[in-house]
Amino acid sequence: MASGIVDRLIEKGVQIPNPGAVTVGEEVHLDRISTNGVVLFPGCRITGASTLILDDVLIGAEGPVFLENCRVGAQTALSAGSFSGSVFLGQNRVGPGAQFREGTILEEAASAAHCVGLKQTILFPFVTLGSLINFCDCLMAGGTGPKDHSEVGSSFVHFNFTPNQDKATASLVGDVPRGVMLDQRPIFLGGQGGMVGPCRVAFGTVTASGTILRKDVRHPDRLVFDAPRRSFNAPNTPGLYRNVRRIVQNNLHYIASLKALEAWYTHFRRRFFSKPMPALLWEGLCETLAGNIDERVRRMSQFVEKLPESLKIYRRLMEDAASPKVAVEKNELIERWPSLAETLRRPADDFDVPKLRDRFFKAAGGKPGTGCIEAVRSLSADARGAGTAWLQGVMERVEAEAYGALASFAPKEAAQPGPENHR
Repeated sequence: MASGIVDRLIEKGVQIPNPGAVTVGEEVHLDRISTNGVVLFPGCRITGASTLILDDVLIGAEGPVFLENCRVGAQTALSAGSFSGSVFLGQNRVGPGAQFREGTILEEAASAAHCVGLKQTILFPFVTLGSLINFCDCLMAGGTGPKDHSEVGSSFVHFNFTPNQDKATASLVGDVPRGVMLDQRPIFLGGQGGMVGPCRVAFGTVTASGTILRKDVRHPDRLVFDAPRRSFNAPNTPGLYRNVRRIVQNNLHYIASLKALEAWYTHFRRRFFSKPMPALLWEGLCETLAGNIDERVRRMSQFVEKLPESLKIYRRLMEDAASPKVAVEKNELIERWPSLAETLRRPADDFDVPKLRDRFFKAAGGKPGTGCIEAVRSLSADARGAGTAWLQGVMERVEAEAYGALASFAPKEAAQPGPENHR
């Protein structure tokens, strides 16, 4: 027997071929489920007061689906699997066996084949994941369209948990200021490979099948092949972090990138969600991104909590050979991180550069088109450059604040606020 709420959905026009095999929680708001082309196949379990389903969405065509507090944009197909706290901006395709957990965002036409696990993952438009993939704690951009897109090959793993049991490991594949403009070379991460976070990977990078990235690829258009290594067996000291510099720099850069994306969502993307139900999709998008930022700050905080003990271990092992620089860096991070963490939780507008933003919108001109993708594609080269400069300016402000507090970690190329960046 179908439940009363399922009966009401059918009366509204939602297609439910086998009502007795579909469960919808009483907390689900019926006015957040479109009646235009939505199909709930047998085995669907829909829960959560935040759940939103827009037009022409197919759920469960290839097997049971658990959907909890997800926002699902138009023309999306979730074949089978578990989806919780995720946002789909539309035209997304996900194969069976999926496990998408909180913080996952798939922008327009991003897709995944079967047996893919995501959490705190952001895929820009058209990014495609193969099968049998774990790609948690990543942001991936690159490509220009459905025939020119970034891709992750099957059986790829992003290693996001360290032997010291921390997750200060988010990896940035591409970047935000240029990635949102949909005009960059795609990135290809070869199948049966992996990446040890936190990594940064430039546009145009191609990794050969079986390659495991353990270092950043900062130069664009590189082919990376991980040749067989000789065996290695050495003492391991639990709790020891020898050099935290790269971990700190990459995490700060990742958080700054999310702040730039927040600015993009707040000031540009929101123009394309004016109708009531799409507006709810935009709200969920911003809430989920805010959760991503909080997660990264929280994971860094947990990492910093381990450093006092790491410093004791380092001094005991190294004795007179201990580097004073390592001690200075770790102590500075331990002392100043709590205050910096609160700074990094501030909204993106606190780091915005209105002069650069206004320059972008002036160059962009006109009214919003039928969708964000079309609007971005219609931008002139000058407008795209102005938009990238604006978002880069947001990142520079975030990183300038961070390295103002953590001076010993500042990279040589760290941005310093100049006249162009003042409000």
